[in-house]
Amino acid sequence: MKTAFLFPGQGSQVVGMGKDVSEAFPAAAAIYAHANEILGYNLSAICFDGPQDRLDTTAISQPAIFVTSAAMLEVLKDRPSMAGSRPDVTAGLSLGEYTALYAAGAISFDSGLRLVAERGRAMQAAADASKGAMVSIIGLDEDAIRKICTDAAQGELLVPANFNCPGQIVVSGSVSACDRAAKLAEERGAMKAVKLAVAGAFHSSMMMPAADALRQALGKADISAPAGTKVIANTNADYYTDRVQITDGLTKQLIEPILWQKCMERLLAEGVESFYEIGPGRVLTGLMRRINRKTKVIDIGTAEALKGL
Repeated sequence: MKTAFLFPGQGSQVVGMGKDVSEAFPAAAAIYAHANEILGYNLSAICFDGPQDRLDTTAISQPAIFVTSAAMLEVLKDRPSMAGSRPDVTAGLSLGEYTALYAAGAISFDSGLRLVAERGRAMQAAADASKGAMVSIIGLDEDAIRKICTDAAQGELLVPANFNCPGQIVVSGSVSACDRAAKLAEERGAMKAVKLAVAGAFHSSMMMPAADALRQALGKADISAPAGTKVIANTNADYYTDRVQITDGLTKQLIEPILWQKCMERLLAEGVESFYEIGPGRVLTGLMRRINRKTKVIDIGTAEALKGL
C-alpha cells in the first residue's frame, strides 16, 4: 500500500497548536527549542500562547506552521506503528511544500526553516508594498471562475490562484478587483465568496519582488534531489527530480497558481491509498473529501492522535 504524507499551508495556524504535542513528547519540544535558537525569538511561545494577531502575520505564521508540522513528523517517525517506514510520496499546500521536501530528505530542518522565514518576510514586504487580496469562491467551475476574473478585472490584476478541490477556487489580485469578483461570483450562482484573511495577492504577479528575493535565498541553500520518497510540485503536479527543479518550483509557487486538486488526483491515480495530514488543522482532509469521498485521511495534529497510532 502506497503512503503519502501531506503538509498544510498558511491559514492552518491557530493559537495552541503543537502545545500538547510538545508537552507529551520530548522530541517535539526539542524541535521547537532548536527553531527558537535559529530564529532568534521565541516562536514556540507564539504558537502555544499567541496572541493570534501576531501568529497570523505572514512573517510569523509561515515558520510557525513549518516547525509545528516538523515537530509532529518527528514524533510520528518514532511511533511503533511507523518505525522505520517512509512515505512513498510527500506533498504540501504552498508553504507546506517546504515541509514535504524536508520530510523527503531534500532539505535539512535548519535550511527549511531559514528559507520559510525568508519567504514569510519577503511575502509580507511584497504585500505591504501592494494593495492585494484573495477571495475563495465556492460552487463554480474553472471556466466560470476564469470568466469572472476577465469580467471583474477592469484593467486591474485578477487571476485564479488556488485550484483546491472541485468547486473551490481562490482568486488573487487587487483589492477592488477581488471585491468585484466576490459580488459577481454570488450573482452568477456561487454558494459563497469569502475574502481571505491574508496580507496580499499571493500566487500572483504582485508577489514578484518576493519571488526574486526567495530565488536568491534558494540559490544559497543546501538542496538535494529527493531520494526514496517522491515530492510532487504544486505548480505542475509533477515530481521533483533535481535541485534546479526544486528552486524553480518554490520560486514559481509565489507567482503562479497552486494545483492542489491535480496533485491529489495524480497520487490517487498512481495507487496511493494511505494519506496522513501532518500539522495543525484539517484543511487538507476537508479538500480530499471533496476530491475523492472514498479516500480516508488520517489527521496527525494533536498529541492524542499521535498516541493513538
